[in-house]
Amino acid sequence: MKIPLLDLTAQYASIREEIEAALAEVVTSQRFILGPVVEACEEAVSRYTGSAHGIGVSSGTDALLVALMAEGIGPGDEVVTTPFSFFATAGVIARVGAEPVFADIDPVTLNLDPERVADCITARTRAIIPVHIFGQMAEMAPIMEIARSNGLVVIEDAAQAIGAEHEGGRAGSMGDYGCFSFFPSKNLGCFGDGGMVVTNDAERADRVRALRVHGEGVKYHHRAVGGNFRFDALQAAVVRAKLPHLDGWSDARRANAALYSRLLGDLASRDPALLTLPATVTDRHVFNQYVVRVPDRDRVRERLGAAGIGTAIYYPVPLHLQECFAGLGYRRGDLPESESAADHALALPIYPEVTADQIRSVASALRDAVAWAT
Repeated sequence: MKIPLLDLTAQYASIREEIEAALAEVVTSQRFILGPVVEACEEAVSRYTGSAHGIGVSSGTDALLVALMAEGIGPGDEVVTTPFSFFATAGVIARVGAEPVFADIDPVTLNLDPERVADCITARTRAIIPVHIFGQMAEMAPIMEIARSNGLVVIEDAAQAIGAEHEGGRAGSMGDYGCFSFFPSKNLGCFGDGGMVVTNDAERADRVRALRVHGEGVKYHHRAVGGNFRFDALQAAVVRAKLPHLDGWSDARRANAALYSRLLGDLASRDPALLTLPATVTDRHVFNQYVVRVPDRDRVRERLGAAGIGTAIYYPVPLHLQECFAGLGYRRGDLPESESAADHALALPIYPEVTADQIRSVASALRDAVAWAT
């Protein structure tokens, strides 16, 4: 049985007529950049996330970048973030000329550890970027307390966590900015690149809107140097059409995760050194990925691949050890929890349309692969 890590064709087949109607509306209007379809998408996503304002942008990366630009963060500034994330989280910090400062992660959730964040604050710190990794929110309450005590901005990287909840708040709505990606593999994906910034601050929203169109307020009058971060109306139409289905898809992801955990829980409990399952410690985990940890990850992955099962490694090299950040002076051993996660993490198929029989096959093959690798 061939079981891919992700099958977007199955999702598309279930909503094809809705998607094609939404795309046809844009094509008929010939309004492809910003415009009413983008505005409707912004309103729908901001309402869904519990935020007052939504500003569609060209990608999740650009959402993070424009949030930093809106705060004037640049050379001489430091931004504290996690080393266990997609590269964009730290790459945007470097792009504005600031310095990423990496704090280690919690070994259970793999999210930023607030105690380690507190240790990293200096007189140069301007912002914190927590990442809600794999669909589970970071501990925002202590992070916000650290930020408010030190006069810092909080930019939530919620690229993998739209709809996730903890302690009464939804991902993206608890910091000063929330940044989302609509990359096709995300829980709410478009047909290319797209993203959104959400905020509860009207002035911040206004700055982001200007910066996404080269800092333009009135047409051809530029109050700042921004960029071309505009949201494509075709992509906005796809996001808006998919949004009513998101909660059902998230429910399916959680059900699939629960089945994996039932099928593998005895092995993980009996010998945690052989298998660690993802832990849900927040109110609503939306499982963009279901990531297990195994001691000989590469051999286990090889065995699963031979059995026709798709997997992925998120992320093989933690950000503090990336070649481009060598000048920051980090060495292996400096952030041991992030390094351990990078060495052992393996993502299994979790998309909403994967069947219970397929999950049972994956779980059985994983048991065999773990036994074979050890």
